[in-house]
Amino acid sequence: MIDTGIRHLLEGSCYAVAGMVHDVAALPNPCPGAEPDLFIIAGGNCGEQTLETVRLLRTRHSSARIAVIADHFDLAFVRLGHAAGVHGFCLSGSSRDVLIKSLELISLGEEILPPVVMTSLLNGSEAASAPKSFDGLAFSGNSSEAHKKAKLSPREAEVLRHLMEGAANKVIARELDVAEVTVKVHVKTILRKIGAANRTQAAMWASAHLPGREGLAGRRQGLSVSG
Repeated sequence: MIDTGIRHLLEGSCYAVAGMVHDVAALPNPCPGAEPDLFIIAGGNCGEQTLETVRLLRTRHSSARIAVIADHFDLAFVRLGHAAGVHGFCLSGSSRDVLIKSLELISLGEEILPPVVMTSLLNGSEAASAPKSFDGLAFSGNSSEAHKKAKLSPREAEVLRHLMEGAANKVIARELDVAEVTVKVHVKTILRKIGAANRTQAAMWASAHLPGREGLAGRRQGLSVSG
């Protein structure tokens, strides 16, 4: 149904659908014919799988633009998605004209955010827009209280901020001038302290609870869609 809906959405627009795939790992690299200008990802529950899909597309097709379409977005996922390489977040409930115009703007180099996320950013209501849960990970409504309860050390908090940016252990080790095995130990400890099952859940927790760094020191050549 998602494939049919996207094809129907783009009928008569400036886009030509180059293909549909449900497993981005199966996408040919390079793509046959012209390189796609835009990838549309059906976000589903906007979880870890969506972020992994985005990272893989950015690695294989660095010049292409990426849009995620979903029923809703929260501020924490938008931050992680942007860090992973998403250029636009579109709501599936928007009108056809709005969706197509949003895709056109993304293709032209603009960054698109849903109105509810933009409102949260303008009002500074970051805590209110944070998800109550993500893949089974519960969040507290009080960020500072949750941070204290987790009892993260300053170094663990710094590692967690790097996880929030999607950095690999090797990159974190280089940034902090420590051994990679030390970073692995910190990550394992962080996951245990905050009750996260994986790095993506930890990053989502950090987006909701850690203060920012400043508070601490013609016709497109093709379109591929990943489900």
